[in-house]
Amino acid sequence: MREELEEDAVLVLDCGSTNVRAIAVSKSGKVIARATEKNATFSEPGHEDWHYWSFEGLCEKLFRCARQVTDTISAKRIRAVTVTTFGGDGTFLSASGDLIYPVISWKCTRTIESQTHMERYIDPHRVTEISGVGHFSFNTLNKFIWFREHHPEILHNARHFLFVSSLFTHRLTGRLSNDATLVGTSQMTDLKTQDFSEEILDAVGIDASLFPETIFPGEVVGPLLKESADAMGLLSGTPVISAGHDTQFAIFGAGATPEQPVLSSGTWEILMARCPSIDIPSKEFFEEPFTCEWDVCKGYFNPGYQYVASAVIEWFARLLYPGLSGAELYESMIREAMAAPEDCNGVIIDPDMLVGRGVISGLSLDVDRGILLRATLNGMVTRLKKGLAILEQVGNFKASQLTMVGGGTRNQFWTQLKANALGIPINVLDEPETTVLGASMFALTGAGLYASADEARDAFSPPCHVIMPQDKN
Repeated sequence: MREELEEDAVLVLDCGSTNVRAIAVSKSGKVIARATEKNATFSEPGHEDWHYWSFEGLCEKLFRCARQVTDTISAKRIRAVTVTTFGGDGTFLSASGDLIYPVISWKCTRTIESQTHMERYIDPHRVTEISGVGHFSFNTLNKFIWFREHHPEILHNARHFLFVSSLFTHRLTGRLSNDATLVGTSQMTDLKTQDFSEEILDAVGIDASLFPETIFPGEVVGPLLKESADAMGLLSGTPVISAGHDTQFAIFGAGATPEQPVLSSGTWEILMARCPSIDIPSKEFFEEPFTCEWDVCKGYFNPGYQYVASAVIEWFARLLYPGLSGAELYESMIREAMAAPEDCNGVIIDPDMLVGRGVISGLSLDVDRGILLRATLNGMVTRLKKGLAILEQVGNFKASQLTMVGGGTRNQFWTQLKANALGIPINVLDEPETTVLGASMFALTGAGLYASADEARDAFSPPCHVIMPQDKN
């Protein structure tokens, strides 16, 4: 036990949309200390739906969290630092490395208009053919289009563009670089070469020199600068290791080997697989919420299917269960959904809530809120089933099981519906910190404590339990 308490560890700075956290993970894969602060965007006066991140505010929160961790454990035990964040966001820097515009959040609505203007510059179907990334308004490409149309002087004056995870590593080390897993979400890259696409960049008037060197997870970005080290209570010179997009690390941290799909279930449900090769047969795939990003390991790909999930349940609770909260709310919702008939008396709900295409059909006077909730769950399970079929076709594999992580796993009834619909076992990870664990595996490798991230993952072996499909007979 004493050896575990004194073993080497790494510090993961996890910047999420709801919380920012600093979490220390030991070499054996145990979370040994953590600290959390709430996170939120700010809006521009007159444009309440334009959302930004305060980069300085994010740094202050992460540094305070790190200081709380190092007040608990010795800084000498921290052998490396790494950063994970949400995807798509970033901003422009001057020649001296200063931010020249705030970081536009993926929540911001201004890029919806930009997405509709893409055909002014390049055929949207050609963009998906090259990049593999589906059409989402928060894609980085749409932000560049917005700047081209509204603030061309920013593009003219900018000397660098850093994605948000690399803004942090730049602050920590002074090195200009870009993390590959964030670059791969931008819709400005070539999926086959895993580099920026000259064709896409030329179409929107961007020179590739704006983007510093792209580095993959596990590479050493540089030594921790004294100012940042002092702010976090760490030793100056501690290696900072590249990580990046939280979704990719959740998949890897969940133990997914190639061609084993993982469902990250939370505000969004993101279904992804790790594939050594992919075949996207037609542009019709991108009429679905399909995308294909770069894996944490160079040369691998992450075909994915995503949709709003738990956020729909939260919306449903606010609308139809206004007098309940906490455990009483959850228990009432599940009890009533379980009591509803499987066919929901003919009610069908397509909960496509992100872009206002949600549909309810089959309503009648004998429908209650339990039936509506069951139909909503059924609708999201249908989306999952369709998404898995697409991933199997793109990655040329047949899933024998599904690994599931995230807050959505706490809804056992919903999970059982998924297993029943897919007809395969679902391995539910009991460890909630798969993103952090996945990033720590690469940090431990970059620090020289493991020969590879795969070796670190084998050593971690997070616990799980299995939900088997039920026989309807």
